[in-house]
Amino acid sequence: MGQISPSHPSKLIIGLIYRDILIKDESVSFLKKRFGKIDFQGPELDFNYTDYYFPELGAPLKRAFISFDQLRPEDELAEIKLHTNKLEERLSVKGKRRINIDPGFLSGGKLILATTKDQCHRVYLGKGIFAEVTLFYKQKTFNPWPWTYPDYQSREYLETFNSIREIYQKQIKDAPRLSKGPSRRFTAGKGRKPL
Repeated sequence: MGQISPSHPSKLIIGLIYRDILIKDESVSFLKKRFGKIDFQGPELDFNYTDYYFPELGAPLKRAFISFDQLRPEDELAEIKLHTNKLEERLSVKGKRRINIDPGFLSGGKLILATTKDQCHRVYLGKGIFAEVTLFYKQKTFNPWPWTYPDYQSREYLETFNSIREIYQKQIKDAPRLSKGPSRRFTAGKGRKPL
């Protein structure tokens, strides 16, 4: 039997798809209040990989990624996704979302995304939320799986996640190991910080 040991905390990342920059800024403000300081804010990218979101969000669409300074245990992913879903609803008008908010966790070896949609390669976390390992890290870069969405395979996205991983790798050298379940938060260099 393998020895059970706590894992390193991971880096919360959030992808935003939107048309209106003001809605994006309002969303980021709410996210900062809930998850703390942002330590990476990527460039605004054109989102033209699919027209799936056009009927609800409009067009043309933009995509941006942010990451948060505070490291967190990965078992919080379902709760975080439920929170971002509520934020999408709060910012909706007449039942239509104005922004899509996709949370995930980045660690040294992978990028995990949360979703409400089941597939054969996704694991159920509870409360209607599934997790997908979208990218894996090998040969000094993130790499896609056969099921990875086309945009997450793009050079711009991979460069973004590689940059966030560099921040994470510096943080994790100073961060303590998780000790007693999911009721702890971590900020690099500051030790354990309770909820």
